[in-house]
Amino acid sequence: MRSSCALTRRGLSFTASVAVLALAQIATPAAAQTADPTPAPAEAQAAVPEQADQAAPQEGAIVVTGSRIRRQDFETPNPVVTLGAQTLQESGTTNLTDFLTGYPALQGSATSGNNSGDRAGIGYTGLNLLDLRNLGTQRTLVLVDGRRHVSGVPGTASVDINTIPNDLVERIEVLTGGASAIYGADGVSGVVNFIMKKNFQGISARAQAGISEYGDAGQRMFSITAGKNFADGRGNIAIAYEYGEEDRLDSHDRERYSGTNQVGFYRNPNGTTPTYVPLNDIRYFDTARQGGIDLDFDGLPDYFVGANGLTPYDPGKFVRTAFQQGGSGTLVSDYGNDLLPEVSRHVVNAIAHFDVSPAFSVFAEAKYARTHSYSLAQPTFDYYLLIPEDNPYIPAALRPLIAATGNGGVLMNRDNFDFGQRGEDITRETYRGVFGVRGDLSSHLNYEVSYTYGRTDVSSRYLNDILDDRFYAAIDVVQGANGPTCRVNVNPAWTPDQPYASRDVFSPTTFRPGECVPLNLFGEGAGSQAAYNWIKADTLDRARIQQHVATAYLSGDLGGLFTMPGGGQVGFSVGAEYRKEKSSFTADPLAAQGLTFANSLSNDGGQYDVKEVFGELNVPLLTDTIVHRLEVGGAVRFSDYSSIGHTTTWKLDGKFAPVRDITFNGTYSKAVRAPNIGELYAGNSQTFEFITDPCLPAEIQFGTQYRAANCQALLSGLGANPATYTDSRSTNLPGFAGGNPNLKQEEATTWTAGVVLQPSFIPGLSLRADWYDIKLKNAINQVTSQQLAELCVDQPTLSNPFCAGITRQNGAAGNASAGNIVSFNVVPQNVAQFRTAGLDVNFNYRLKTDNAGTFNLSVVGNYLDRLEFIGTPGADVTNSRGQTYSPKYTVNADLTWQLGGFTANYGILWFDKTSRYTNQQMAGDPTIVAEEYKYLKQRWQHDIYLSYDIDQRFQIYGGVRNLFGQMPELGTRIYPVNAVGRFGYVGAKVKLPNLF
Repeated sequence: MRSSCALTRRGLSFTASVAVLALAQIATPAAAQTADPTPAPAEAQAAVPEQADQAAPQEGAIVVTGSRIRRQDFETPNPVVTLGAQTLQESGTTNLTDFLTGYPALQGSATSGNNSGDRAGIGYTGLNLLDLRNLGTQRTLVLVDGRRHVSGVPGTASVDINTIPNDLVERIEVLTGGASAIYGADGVSGVVNFIMKKNFQGISARAQAGISEYGDAGQRMFSITAGKNFADGRGNIAIAYEYGEEDRLDSHDRERYSGTNQVGFYRNPNGTTPTYVPLNDIRYFDTARQGGIDLDFDGLPDYFVGANGLTPYDPGKFVRTAFQQGGSGTLVSDYGNDLLPEVSRHVVNAIAHFDVSPAFSVFAEAKYARTHSYSLAQPTFDYYLLIPEDNPYIPAALRPLIAATGNGGVLMNRDNFDFGQRGEDITRETYRGVFGVRGDLSSHLNYEVSYTYGRTDVSSRYLNDILDDRFYAAIDVVQGANGPTCRVNVNPAWTPDQPYASRDVFSPTTFRPGECVPLNLFGEGAGSQAAYNWIKADTLDRARIQQHVATAYLSGDLGGLFTMPGGGQVGFSVGAEYRKEKSSFTADPLAAQGLTFANSLSNDGGQYDVKEVFGELNVPLLTDTIVHRLEVGGAVRFSDYSSIGHTTTWKLDGKFAPVRDITFNGTYSKAVRAPNIGELYAGNSQTFEFITDPCLPAEIQFGTQYRAANCQALLSGLGANPATYTDSRSTNLPGFAGGNPNLKQEEATTWTAGVVLQPSFIPGLSLRADWYDIKLKNAINQVTSQQLAELCVDQPTLSNPFCAGITRQNGAAGNASAGNIVSFNVVPQNVAQFRTAGLDVNFNYRLKTDNAGTFNLSVVGNYLDRLEFIGTPGADVTNSRGQTYSPKYTVNADLTWQLGGFTANYGILWFDKTSRYTNQQMAGDPTIVAEEYKYLKQRWQHDIYLSYDIDQRFQIYGGVRNLFGQMPELGTRIYPVNAVGRFGYVGAKVKLPNLF
């Protein structure tokens, strides 16, 4: 297929623009990630000790994620899963997002593998973004120590997890439900809170390195932290540095994705069932790397110039709709690009505090993170280039054939691998500072006042782009006095004549006559390096994101005034917050003018601020009286946005423990998400994408029951015959994407109900099970152009918001292309509804023995009951449960054994099989694929970890991830596991607490 973001005109499609930076995340849950390249026509658990590394709460000083009220225990009504630093180390990865995607609630998150090559939207290369419950990264609130963190993506609130240092993480808490009332907007699906280590004394360091069984995809990390107490322990200052590096992995480094070996699922060439079959040696039917030469102007190549000169083009076996098997076409596998990007991280943190008195403590934090990511995607390509017959580069054997046609030249379809692959080279610099004071005003009252500033600067360099005006001048060649030269060099009044070109044609803009370097397109590598250099340009876009947050709150209990039955104390917290978000984007001048092969981008930006007051209450009605515990609580937040006006969020919760061994929990909350800057203010920027027309006769079956009637009415009204309607084009289509300043807030209703079992008669056993249900209404939805075309005709009527975004050719004047889609315009709208529900289970059993050591079994599991999307009010429900990244069952299990200084861990990451195609496609065509291929295989990743403490200061460790070498499923490259394969690593830690 031929689709495009700025770097992609074949492959998966993403919206392009800086709108894209903001809008590419606004996808339906099912579309958020896909298992490429098959044609495609989770949880908070109990915050109970899961392992030895589980951070033990300090008496009287606990602030749990989702609450600002200090509590005497680590249990909350909201389901929370807590992951400690040791668990992170035992995972063997230096990538936090890779680690977190192993847990059900976050398995749909965007890792480096999702943001590499042509899978990355513009400016997304190397990003690691968390997606809680598969509701979108823009709906997941990421906090550091309970405070907001500046975004890494212009126009959004999405935090780049690359900026969070692995070795400073003490624990990670993942919470579902009720977060907006505590922390504000963006947490409609929940919160991921990174709790960082503090109070360092001495020096600690860790180094780790790993590599795949193939000798590539390496990871390296080094960290060092130095801290010192002073003023008799009342103060502490520490500085930490971490360096992380991940190697680029090219798809051609795996034999299964190279040459004719790659297998994909394509339309059955025999036109029989099943509709799609696995095929190898698949090529694009109308193009060649050497340049497919079309003599009769029918769009299909007749010759190419190969190693032996002019060679007849072999069309192979035609595979609908744009492929051939065998023959001379460009291999689809040639377009395979990076499976992983190159990523390097430098993160420096400084942390300090000084306790002037119990009532007044000053604290400060500063962070600088520099992330560099690099990835190569696809080359440029061209269709229907007109090469006049006076071009001296035309092979002599071709000239009589041209004369016989009388067309005055040839057309050429070409995949420009000899120009170099396009790619992204992106540097992101993040600055963050926190300053505040806090203290205990009494044994029942404490406060905190803080200010947080964050800034991210992004420099995005796009590699090997083509300057259109130079390209078209360079290929129009004539014979000059000293050899071939550009026509513009001898005719300064020249303008390009490319009536059939598949992309924009520009008159000279970036050069003057006489400067043009002629380019020979007849044969791969036939051009001179000087010509390649002259037509190419690296463009540079810049963006800046800024965040200001000022927060003050008073927290405590009413124990000094009264107590509840059994001695419980009413806890409370009240406060206010001011937040300002600002984002700007400046496109490269060449890109802004649309002069490059990539999409035309617009300069844009915006800002908003919000003033908020909030309160929280926890009432222990009964404590150790007729029941062990009975509590109720709630929270509310009033917000005033400069962009959308007033909003209110609230939650209610309760906890009932008839005896110590069992506790029942429940929450009910109303949450909002205000539209982000990109959704509101992104400028209208150009994009090119391939659209498979849903009204083609072969596509009708894949839609809803409304599609056939809607297409009948739509095409008939444009002068096309629905029964014989066709679209023979194989090129991408121009369109636009932008923001919508009329958006309103999303509204989510969440309820959870759960039980915690900690039987006193089985010491060390904990079990928590929670049911969650999230319903998001008035949701902001940004569809892809493909989804836009489908949603238009899949609604009950054509009078819906999506049809207005699709422009089709009117055939009133007898146009043969009547009904064809010619353009599109995608903008976010408050039209969607999401619904997800499921069961989270967290089991932990810790067994200490006298002689055999300590055993710990931890199991985190999820049953996904529903994951649904409704495109517009009244439309049919799209069920995504059981599709890629949304399996019905998921399990993350760890068994750890500790004896003396030795630790061994065995881990399993598993999820259920998922459908190869969408549920709607499979329901519409029961024979879409053979039975054995309907489902993508289960994930079975086995990991082992071993460590040994030489003494209290030194530890060595190592392990193997994906022990049995599971690889991606047939027809995919990154699912259900990535293509790295078996991965081994070793590391060492040193702690010198008494060095200072």
